[in-house]
Amino acid sequence: MSASSRVAIEPFDGDNTDRLQAAIDSLSASGGGRLEILAGIHLCRGLRLRSGVDLHLAAGAILRPIPDYAAYAHTTVSVIAEKSDRGMIVAKGVRRIGLTGEGRIEAGCESFIIGDDESVGTFIPAEFRPRVVVFEDCDEVEISSITISRSPMWTLHCVGCTDLSVRNVTIENDRRLPNTDGIVLDACRGAVVEDCRISTADDGICLKTSIGPDGMAIGRCENILVRRCAVQSLSCALKIGTETHGDISNVVFEDCSISSSNRALGIFSRDGGRISNVRFSRIAVECRETPDGFWGSGEALTVNVVDRIAERPAGAVENLIVEDVTGRMEGAVSIISAAPAGIRNVSLARIAIDQQPGQLGTGRTYDLRPTNADLAPGADGGGRANAWTRGADGRVIGLQDYPGGMPAAYVADVAGITMNEVWINRPTPLPQGWNENDVVMETAAPDGSGAWQN
Repeated sequence: MSASSRVAIEPFDGDNTDRLQAAIDSLSASGGGRLEILAGIHLCRGLRLRSGVDLHLAAGAILRPIPDYAAYAHTTVSVIAEKSDRGMIVAKGVRRIGLTGEGRIEAGCESFIIGDDESVGTFIPAEFRPRVVVFEDCDEVEISSITISRSPMWTLHCVGCTDLSVRNVTIENDRRLPNTDGIVLDACRGAVVEDCRISTADDGICLKTSIGPDGMAIGRCENILVRRCAVQSLSCALKIGTETHGDISNVVFEDCSISSSNRALGIFSRDGGRISNVRFSRIAVECRETPDGFWGSGEALTVNVVDRIAERPAGAVENLIVEDVTGRMEGAVSIISAAPAGIRNVSLARIAIDQQPGQLGTGRTYDLRPTNADLAPGADGGGRANAWTRGADGRVIGLQDYPGGMPAAYVADVAGITMNEVWINRPTPLPQGWNENDVVMETAAPDGSGAWQN
């Protein structure tokens, strides 16, 4: 974005919030411009961007938000995420805004960790954590060149935004802190995400359609292009869902690399919105098993449809293309409809993946989380809301054994799937617990109960 005026802010010994916010307000009132944060450390509480303002972090500048949830009581947002109703940098209903520059935002996640749950491989997060950036209902948005590190919760959350550009952004989060998603496009329309580098414990780049305060979908997500991004994720690197209250359509992920990750590519329908016209192209993957506290384990591709709430059935997944995918996985390709809406018209082409055994053995199950059981785990059952719940048998609910062992690809209740030049190289002899069939295709019971039938 172009800046007609420029205001520079030097580092300040103490809380710099008032100076920064006053400069933002003044620039916007005078027609817009660039607020340049100069090299040095700038402590602040919540900031609210106004129309026409580019918040620019110069090289060497460090914006260090105060690590206290109460410090953001004045920058609340409409869409609640994991109990979070506030952000460190927010904007709502404005246009022509930017968050740019070669500086850094150091978000202080360590102040929002209250324990270590080694049994599931994650830290225990504080109940309330702010997101770093939340832009709601904004138009003409540019986020470019900045680095954000140690986010306590979702890092970039764009909600209902149009004409959105996220370019050359680096995100470096703790790899054991849940809910630290990198880039979340929530009911956005017309967005490009390119040349970004993301390392996080949770989803890398995630498209979704959340529910608003009125209990209705906040909108639809459409016309999204993600390209040339490098992602490391212990959840799902390139993902659609799980919040799918509104429709999601016309999405392209291409020319990306995924390394040191759990799931690579994923689509998860849960809440009634239809997901259609999605393409994954020219993607290199490296997928490793993870402890069962993380959703999934080592899958190159996971697509599933599950009714999270019976009164609000999941929507269909239709017209999916996955092509020119190469790399390595310790799990399987898993495409499962466990709900009546179903999965239709899937094309897999020119896929070459080595399937190798992991050290944990968690890849030998398929994972249908999140389920209804994850909405509110019982105090006596163990678990964490929207993450995992253990049943009476001690197993995590939603984890299921592949029938006959883990195949290379498992397809259940999919209407119309083609596989052309799909090569999944498996070790000889097959490890214990692996299916002797490379591809297993099954159908579900008519009620979608998951009672698989040949």
